[in-house]
Amino acid sequence: MVIRVVLVDDEPMVCAHLRTILGTASDIDVVDTAQDGAAAVEAVVRHRPHVVLMDLRMPGVDGLTAIERIARLPGPPAVVALTTFDADQYVIRALRAGAAGFLVKTTPPEDLISLVRVAADGHTVLSPAATRRLVAAGVGEQAARERAVRLVRELTEREAEVLAGLGAGLSNAQIADRLSLSEATVKSYVSRMLVKLECANRTQAGLLAYDAGLVTR
Repeated sequence: MVIRVVLVDDEPMVCAHLRTILGTASDIDVVDTAQDGAAAVEAVVRHRPHVVLMDLRMPGVDGLTAIERIARLPGPPAVVALTTFDADQYVIRALRAGAAGFLVKTTPPEDLISLVRVAADGHTVLSPAATRRLVAAGVGEQAARERAVRLVRELTEREAEVLAGLGAGLSNAQIADRLSLSEATVKSYVSRMLVKLECANRTQAGLLAYDAGLVTR
């Protein structure tokens, strides 16, 4: 499968740099670039990419707004936020809005290519260490905590254990090993939980696990 990618950044040089890097991979095709959030949404509708690399701080329609709009589209792509600092408060907001993870703009070329593939496969592009730093900086929103606790009450005990695994940044295989389940069973639990928890992806579910107090920082 050739992974279709849309690049979004208000700095043309950044888009050109990313395009050059991704262009070295035979299985990745940069189908379009955009300089603001509105153009990004149009590019997604036009090209149906698998992955969008989205800058967050842009004039006009910013990346956060664009992520929210893209998440509401049918069959949305994986949107990965681009940021300069991994403790950027915008990142937490992007993850809550539906981003599948984030990349620091200084990510080495070989890592960038592999992480685009990870995002296209439907996995979270976020290291557990980065998750802990971001959540430690971003928790404390009373409304988010109350909503998370309310939603988690609807889960079974086993579902809550799987959710805690997501919050810890574990893969399905690691959760399966921790809970002595098959990987297919964990995948089924995750799919059902995303619906119950009203989450767009496992990244949002992991953040909700933090908000609900299922994961200690």
